Formats: sequence, structure tokens, C-alpha cells
Amino acid sequence: MNTPENSRAPRAKREKPEPAAITQDQVLRVFADNPTKVMAYRQLSRRLGVTTKGQREEIFAHIKVLRKNGLITLLQNDEYRLADADAVAAALMPSSAKKGGRKGESAVAPPRNLSVQAQFGQDPIVHRRRSAGFDYVDGDDRPDRAPSNTIIGTVDLATPSFAFVVPEGTDNGDDIRVFTDQLKFALQGDVVRVRLRSGSRDGRPMGDVVEVLKRVRPEIVGQLQVQGTLGFVKADNRKVYFDVFVPPHLLHDARTGDKVLVRINEFPTDNHRQPVGEVVRNFGQAGGNEAEINAIMAEFGLPFEFPAEVEEESEGISEVIEQDEIARRRDFRNITTFTIDPADAKDFDDALSIRQLENGHWEVGVHIADVTHYVRPGTELEREGKHRATSVYLVDRVIPMLPERLSNGLCSLRPNEDKLTFSAVFELDENGKLYESWFGKTIIHSDRRFSYEEAQERIESKEGDYAVEINVLNDMAHKICAQRFKQGAITFETQEVKFRLDENGKPLGVYVKERKDAHKMIEEFMLLANRKVAEFVFNLKKTKPRFTMVYRVHEAPEPERLQTFALFAQKFGYKLKLDNPKKISTELNNLSSEVVGKPEQNVLQGLAIRTMAKAIYTTEPLGHFGLAFAHYSHFTSPIRRYPDMMAHRLLEHYLEGGKNVPAEPVEEECKHSSAREKLAANAERASIKFKQVEFMVDEIGNTFKGVVSGLTERGMYIEIEENKCEGMVRLSDIPGDEFELDKDNYRIVGRRTKRIIQFGDVMEVVVKSANLLDRTIDFELVDDRPDYVKKREADERKNRGGGAPRGYRDYDKGGKGGGMAKGAHKGNKRR
Repeated sequence: MNTPENSRAPRAKREKPEPAAITQDQVLRVFADNPTKVMAYRQLSRRLGVTTKGQREEIFAHIKVLRKNGLITLLQNDEYRLADADAVAAALMPSSAKKGGRKGESAVAPPRNLSVQAQFGQDPIVHRRRSAGFDYVDGDDRPDRAPSNTIIGTVDLATPSFAFVVPEGTDNGDDIRVFTDQLKFALQGDVVRVRLRSGSRDGRPMGDVVEVLKRVRPEIVGQLQVQGTLGFVKADNRKVYFDVFVPPHLLHDARTGDKVLVRINEFPTDNHRQPVGEVVRNFGQAGGNEAEINAIMAEFGLPFEFPAEVEEESEGISEVIEQDEIARRRDFRNITTFTIDPADAKDFDDALSIRQLENGHWEVGVHIADVTHYVRPGTELEREGKHRATSVYLVDRVIPMLPERLSNGLCSLRPNEDKLTFSAVFELDENGKLYESWFGKTIIHSDRRFSYEEAQERIESKEGDYAVEINVLNDMAHKICAQRFKQGAITFETQEVKFRLDENGKPLGVYVKERKDAHKMIEEFMLLANRKVAEFVFNLKKTKPRFTMVYRVHEAPEPERLQTFALFAQKFGYKLKLDNPKKISTELNNLSSEVVGKPEQNVLQGLAIRTMAKAIYTTEPLGHFGLAFAHYSHFTSPIRRYPDMMAHRLLEHYLEGGKNVPAEPVEEECKHSSAREKLAANAERASIKFKQVEFMVDEIGNTFKGVVSGLTERGMYIEIEENKCEGMVRLSDIPGDEFELDKDNYRIVGRRTKRIIQFGDVMEVVVKSANLLDRTIDFELVDDRPDYVKKREADERKNRGGGAPRGYRDYDKGGKGGGMAKGAHKGNKRR
């Protein structure tokens, strides 16, 4: 017998007790106690304290019965949610009721069925819905400690599972990883205090949010689900990791399936309750064009209308140009002038004039709408324009920076009207060599409004009105462009997707916009004006501090990112030498030429662009790497970009002999404009993605050729060649083998066959589904194997719950067809 005096005596072996059996009621109670959560097997296991294989098998058996009885619903993979509220309430309500809630409201939110199939039927247009909420760890309601070892930073949501907190005032990249169950319901851009943990993950420090100091925008856009009288909103933004509870009196007549904007009024102090909100805008039934586009606008905080005082102020501006104003300006009304814009454009903010001088050179005027003549500091127009900072171009509409009275009227350089402009005028020879530059306020009278297509006809046919002038400008533009690339400009360009829409906004076709000489001609003269304005201001003062100016800056890419890109390109057989800064542009341009017309073109060009730094607005004259300009500004689009208005004001100030302007307030406006530009770009991409999904709705079951454009642990993304619509083929759905991601080599590899699929491989896919709610497209690979083989694989996957297709060894050895999706073999024979 062991005693304190005989502590070293051997202990008798104890028999380990058999773990308690897991009952069906226990499994169901977990769902009932968490009526709004999605549960995966691992979460159930943790909550029920599972430790043995036998208990795991019991859980699987109970789940099967509960599904059969309609008490829980399978959403996707192994994720389940409570389905039948009444049945569960009858069986478990006495033990599952929770205390709390507001006076007069139900203490327990009744469970809701979030199965989209249950709401909308089995139509493949509505595919899976993402799981809602997140897995809260039981016992995580720990009291916050004193704020020692804490930092303040801004939340950057990464996935529904975790976020990064970017510390204030640091540029060293040491962002802190915070799992969403420790975020205290903070959203994108919120300012929080984070307590650091002792460990790290993937080399990054980890922490927990102990306090949300500032909630930037406590509004969420999503689809409303109503059960009984209670509502829940699932966010459209995939990174938002929780649902919002909406009590009956705050639904404001919104119904199940409506796309709504909900404002969160109450954030819980613990992780076991949900934020409470109010429906503040109802966009209508989810899936419709107006509902979805308006929801995108709300999701990104884009305005729906101008404030009444802004519209009133714009309507009060006189159209009459006073004679004393004309007298202060250089008069170009008798010089040939025209605009070239998209056929559907209404805001013409730039025009070109051209005339031949006595010395044989050409005078080319780049005339820009003089917006700042009408939009004065201190006005409501100015405040609204500064806040918006940019026009936003969604697929089916424009959200202008300025009211239509200005953008399409007073400031638009419409033909046959006198217009006030701010101009950059250049003396050039026929080879594009620049001799003189002049900048100042002007008045013009446009003789003709050209669409790009009409101007292109003049270039190709050499015939038509103003064909001589357009061709002179085009020839000069070609030579200016050649000189720019000789100096180190980079040729990579992204392809712009355009849509043909019917009167209801439904996409009838998707195509890639083709850039021809007419587009490039206008671009070259705008680049020239922007560059020369920046150089002019920079050179006004030869010593530091230089005159404050708004620059468009694009810094050189980081060497590490360049080397990563070089390794990626090498997988396709392209060797890049990017260690010499002076040769980077040459190497990238050579690659751009080599990949034209090849399957990997879009993949490599797109990744090359992402390797570059992002262009921003700043007062620091750091140059533009991509354009190979030492100084560059934005001067040519003040109708739709606030930084151009800033540049106009600064240039006018210095032309009039004004002193240097303090840089700090200008820099703050530059930061705001950069942020709004990023937001606008994200909104534009979201609208394009929605329209692509909407277009593919009518293509379900059809076959397309595409290329592998992305690889993740879950699946591979395929971009259809003809319309650039991108969808996913799940790795578990690839026939003939079980595939794993080899991220170091940018490929997926079959475990058994060692078959390789990598970026740029050509695939044939069938459109499986198009999910308007999630803006996702699912593909499956074309499978040419015999039907009996496909059936056998499907049966085996069903029996194993979607595991590896292990039953193809006999087929692979002796069967016909090779067991490979059509076109995929091309990826195995790389240069």
C-alpha cells in the first residue's frame, strides 16, 4: 500500500473505465443549444468530449438518423445545421431553453433552416450556401486581463476563421493573427486593442482582441432568413464570420430571401450570443439584378444618391460663361478640337486639339474639363466630391463623383459648345519629339465627338472627317510610346471584361474589350500631359522642400516578390533574370511577348501585375516604375477623380505665383483618395463577378475550354478562355485519383497516379452550377471514361463519404480512355 512514507512503492495498475456512450439526445441537444450555428464533425466531437473510435462511430450513426428524420440538414461536406424547429422544441425545449433576451422578446431564438435548397428548390442555379457563424470554444468567456502586453491596430479580415491586426504606426509587416472567435465581433477596418499571446503561427505573432476601440462601419449586407417572427442576416461578404439577429420589431416588413442592409445596434460581450441589428434598407428578393447590384453598392459603402443640398447647389450654377472669364483664358475655339470616348460615355473630360505651326511642327493641346472653376472649396459640392473621391463604374451603372448637372453637363466637353478647360499644350514634331510645353486655363469649342470605333475607322481607312488630324496624332503616339518602352516602361496589361446587357440588365454576352490604336493614341497623350504637369511642378523649386504636388506613385517591386515570380515562371519554361534593377522591365517585357497566345498568358501576366506594388496617391515624388516616369501625376480626369482636382488647384496656385502649400493636409487627402480608389475597384470586381455568374446561369450543362488559373487545398480554378468567367473544380471531384496541393511547385498531384495539374493547363469543363447568392461558379471536368467506371467511382465515393477513388487500378492498367479528363494530359509535358 502506498503511503507518504512509502512514496516510491509501485502503484497498482488501474483499469481505465470505458468511456460513456454518446446518445442521440446528446447530439441533438448540441444542435438545439446552438440553433443558429453550423456544426462540423470535429466541433461535435469536441463539445461531446469524444476520445475513442467507438464514440466517433456513434456520432456518425446518430447524425445519419437525425438527417433521415429531418431534424438536421446537411449543408455541405460534413457541416450540419438544425432543421426542424418544432420537432426539436417538442423533444428538448425544457432542457434547451436559455435565459436572457430583451423584455417582451423570446428568450431563445427559434432555430432556422438555412438550407438554400429548402428555400429555393433543387435548381442548380442556387448551389451550396457557405456555413454561417464560427466555432466558439466552450469556456472561452475568460475575463479580460489588464491591458499589459497589448497593442492597438486595425482589423484586416482574411478568412472566416481568422484576421490580421495591423499595428498602428509600424511598417515592418509584423501583423498579428487573431482567430475570429477572439475578435469580439470586430469588422474590417475597426480599431482594436490586442493582447499578444506567447506563441506564434506561421512565423506571425498571435493575439486576442480585448477591446474594440472604434467600429468604422457597423453595417452588413446579406440575405435575410426569417423563421417564426425572428430574423437572421447572413453576410454576403465571405469574410464576415457571424450572422446578425434581427428582432421582429426591427425587420420593417422585410421577408425571407430579401437582400438587406442591416445596421448592428448591439454587439454582445460574449461569444455565445449574436449581434443584434435593424434592417435599414431592403433591396428586394435576392438574386435579382437591382437587388444584387444595390447590395454591392451598400456592401462597399457606395452612395445611392447625392444629398439634396449638393444637388441644389449644382443646379444653382450658371451656364453662362462671362466675358471677363474668357478674357483671362487662352482661346482655342478656332482650332480643330475633338473628343474620343466610349460610345456610351456621357462625361467627356478630355479633348485633343491639333494645328500645324509655321515651322512645320505640330501644336497638340490636351484640354481637360475645368471642374475646379465650378466646384469651389468650402462648398457642399466640394465636400461631397472629396468624400466620394472617385466615380465608380459598375457593370450596369456609374456612381458619379459629381452630380449629373456637372459631370454630364457643365463640365462635359460636349461638341458645338464653348467649354472652360485647363490645358497642357505641346509643340511636337512628326516623330513625337517634344520642344515646348505650356500649361494654363483655356476655352475650347469641340468640333466633333468621336467614339473609339469611329476614330479607329479613320486610322484604318485613312478616310472620313478629321482623318488627317487623327492619323497625325496616331503616328506621333506610336513614336512617343516606343520611346517610353525604350526608357523602361512595362507592357503587361490586364484584360477588361465587358458585357452586353438587355433592358433589364441581364447579360446577353461576355467579351474581352479589345484595345486598338484609337484607345492607345488617347492614352499616350494623357500620359504625356500627366507626366509633364508633374515634372513642371517638381522643377519649379530646385531645393528641398519641393513644391507640394499630388503624385501618382508606383514603386519598384520588392526583390523577394520578383524572385518568387521568376520561380513561378520557370515552371513554365521561362527563365527570368530579375536581380539587376536596370533589366527588370526588359525581362518582363520579353516574357510578355513570349507568352502571347499561349495558355499560360493570362496566368503569367496577371501574376506579374500582382507582383508589382500598388499605385497610390502621395505628395512624395517617388516616380512610376511601370510607366518608367521619374514624376507622374493625375491631371486628366477631374470629373471622375478627386486627386485630379487637387492637382488642378495646386498647378493653378503655382502658375499664379503662390507659395508652397503645406504637405500634411494634401497627404491626408491622398491617403483617403487611395483608399476610396481601392474600394471602388473591389466594388467593380464584385459587380463583374455577379454578372459573370448570372451569365453562366444559362450555360449550366454546357462544355467550355479553359485554363487552370488558381490552385488551393480545396480545388482548382478554371478560367474559360472565351469569356474569362472563372469557376472551381473541387479536388475531391477530380476523377481517377485523390489530389493534393503541392504549393511549393504551384501544382496538384495525384497520390496514386502522380498525375500533375498546374497553372496554365488546358482543361475542358462542364458548368455544374452558378450560385447567384455567393457569386460563385462550379465546374466539373469532362470525363470520357466508360459509364461503368464512373458509376463505380461514384458508388465508392458515396460509401466512403467522398474519399479517394481507390477502385481504378484495374481500369488504369488495362482499360480504355486513360482515366484522365480531356485535355489535362497537356500539363505533363512542360518545357
